[in-house]
Amino acid sequence: MSRIQSTLSALQARNRKALIPYVTAGFPFADITPELMHGMVEAGADIIELGVPFSDPMADGPVIQKAGDRALALGIGTAQVLAMVREFRQRNSTTPVVLMGYANPVERYDLVHGSNAFIRDAAAAGVDGVLVVDYPPEECEDFAAQLKSHGLDLIFLLAPTSTDERMQQVARVASGYVYYVSLKGVTGAGTLDTGAVEAMLPRIRRHVSVPVGVGFGIRDAATARAIGRVADAVVIGSKIIQLIENQPRGQVVAAAAAFLREIRAALDA
Repeated sequence: MSRIQSTLSALQARNRKALIPYVTAGFPFADITPELMHGMVEAGADIIELGVPFSDPMADGPVIQKAGDRALALGIGTAQVLAMVREFRQRNSTTPVVLMGYANPVERYDLVHGSNAFIRDAAAAGVDGVLVVDYPPEECEDFAAQLKSHGLDLIFLLAPTSTDERMQQVARVASGYVYYVSLKGVTGAGTLDTGAVEAMLPRIRRHVSVPVGVGFGIRDAATARAIGRVADAVVIGSKIIQLIENQPRGQVVAAAAAFLREIRAALDA
């Protein structure tokens, strides 16, 4: 059982919902990410999604696009992201870390370092799962098998527009959890309709046996609590990026942690 699966199973056994914050690696300061990851765990995070900066992130809205651009300008690439995970693992061997990004950085890393080098080096660094936004499930069986052989989970997005056939394709290769994009559009767009999410989750669960996390549009404790009543995990990204983007370096971790403590308390209430 992977570290993601054991973490989510333990939470389900305690009837507790997972809190999964997303931050872009190397944002807002190149060297702050491991410290920020530890701060988020201390505030109640169960799994951390770490965004790999990319110049053309088509699923992300302006907030995360801007964070990615800033991280790229600071020289953050895939190798630097893996180094951040290695540093985090020096003090934390239990909290799962998921890399979220796009095919181009994965394939470029392999081109430079050798075939399947990304999976090998991610596993060695202490990564637990990978979400590659533009890898379709019908073309991922070899990638999923390689990840599985290194103990990594492959996580997929589902959307309000996903068909039953698409859900069945995802179910064949997904592990760890699936990430339900609760809004049509990009990250941080629109207002979340909790009733629509509640109506969609039983349909997803008819096809997918792994836990279901919900993200895109969760920006406060009340919404997180509403989603936590029906989902297995709550994923929050854009709001955290907004909270930390203009903080002085010494206040970044505290700003993110204060927000996550509110979310944690709402999920546990």
